Amino acid sequence: MIWRLFSLRRGAVLGIVAVGAAIALFGGSRAEARSEIAPYIEVQQVLEAELDGGGDVLTYTAVAAGVDARVKSRRVTAQISYRYERRIPWKDNIIDEDVHSGLAQVRLEVAPRALSIDAGAIAARSRQDPRGPAFGFSGADNPNIAQIYGVYAGPTLATHAGPIAVNASYRLGYVKVDDHSLAGSDFPGGPLDRYESSTSHTINASVGMGPGALPFGWTVGAGYERETTKRLDQRYIGKYVRGDVVLPVSSTFAITGGIGYEKIRASQDDFLRDAAGLPVVTPGGNLVADKSKPRLLAYDQSGLIWDAGVIWRPSPRTELTGRVGERYGGTTVVGTLKYQINRNFAFSAFVYDGVTSFGRLLISDVSGLPAEFQVNNHGLNASLNGLGGCVVGKDPGTGACLNDAFQSVSSSTFRNRGVGLLLSGGRGPWDLHIGAGYARRKYLTPAGSVFLLHNVVDESAMIEAGLGRRLTRSSGLNFDAYASWFDTGIPGNGTVFSGGVTGTYYHRFLVDRLQGQTSVGIYTTDAGIDDGTSTVAAAMLGLRYTF
Repeated sequence: MIWRLFSLRRGAVLGIVAVGAAIALFGGSRAEARSEIAPYIEVQQVLEAELDGGGDVLTYTAVAAGVDARVKSRRVTAQISYRYERRIPWKDNIIDEDVHSGLAQVRLEVAPRALSIDAGAIAARSRQDPRGPAFGFSGADNPNIAQIYGVYAGPTLATHAGPIAVNASYRLGYVKVDDHSLAGSDFPGGPLDRYESSTSHTINASVGMGPGALPFGWTVGAGYERETTKRLDQRYIGKYVRGDVVLPVSSTFAITGGIGYEKIRASQDDFLRDAAGLPVVTPGGNLVADKSKPRLLAYDQSGLIWDAGVIWRPSPRTELTGRVGERYGGTTVVGTLKYQINRNFAFSAFVYDGVTSFGRLLISDVSGLPAEFQVNNHGLNASLNGLGGCVVGKDPGTGACLNDAFQSVSSSTFRNRGVGLLLSGGRGPWDLHIGAGYARRKYLTPAGSVFLLHNVVDESAMIEAGLGRRLTRSSGLNFDAYASWFDTGIPGNGTVFSGGVTGTYYHRFLVDRLQGQTSVGIYTTDAGIDDGTSTVAAAMLGLRYTF
């Protein structure tokens, strides 16, 4: 079991462990640091019963080990929550016997208010093939679930040269996907797509001044992004340069606009074909690169980019931004809304549009999460899983849902547009979060190829909610629910719906070191095909000891 843990997965898992080591190294060296480090072990007994079809019953014992830790000092803000779970079936084998789940964020101030180093890592699960079903939360026996690992690191510069603001950043990202060799995949023609790993580099820099010395503010910026995906040696290169101005109209309202130039190019190796012209596929479902042929062009876009919009701050509690312009060969709309309802609750929303990939999107989402986040330790949901993948920050209204990345895994470049919403906060013994999102992908693959995703447009929508109530100092209740809709856009494949609800009660004993948990839930998924509907009821009894 130890070898399995550190073989295929060792790079990304060690990335999370390395972030944890950084917490101990940089946080524990200073007396003023406030640190909380809580390693634990846990045993769960889980029963899952299918309520339709054959009525199968699955029983397994889960043995888990993990750590929740945070450090906050004058120069370091860091948090890690990592959990490894081994599932031991009582009868037949289950498909995903090892489950890794975790999130880590570290920010080290090298030069206060000037230079910092940011790093983070994630381990989670996602839908693999977009044609298949997917349960949210921690469903055990699902052949369409892939294990996802990602890690990033890089410096951030934010300083001034006289009245000029100088900003720059670099991010190195790595993403690895383990699809369990697509165990149980029985789609006609085999798997639609395979994803192995990707490495990305992102550089951004800008200089500018706010309104004051001039009646308007200005910024000149440039960026460069490069990604290499192992499958067919896919390469993405994007670069831009642009200038922006902000003109205040009143104390609460300003207009803004920008113009620049951008060039994006994505390409990949051609692949071997048999005598009938069909692609040659390995037993594992991978295409075989044909290095003797010219590379295939998936996306090539260059030219002028521009946008214009508004910034509105009617009060210290509200900020709205919006821009409309021309980019990626068409119209773009982006915007943000932040609203502090009161001292306990806040709401945030954003509209996005970009050309990206699964790997770059995941790294971008994770690097944008708050350095201090809330940990989900709720019985059947004690992990960063679920179709929404919502991560809630410590401060009300902060965080994000990762549904735009987790809706499915794809090795292709795509145009990604959508909207995300998050409401969170707490008062007294109550905690609440509601996250929702809509995402639309248009896949950009070589024209004239046999790729099934060429010009395919898929759409997804989700809502996820959590409600917690502390009953006493050592006990409480938690309720979680989600619903997700997904349209593959692939001819002959229907829409996929998933939903579920879970309730958990916990009680701590022995000076809070021993915690008992009981959890029940019901989940359903409908893949829109014959025999594609499944409803499962689950129950869990667990015992955790925190060192």
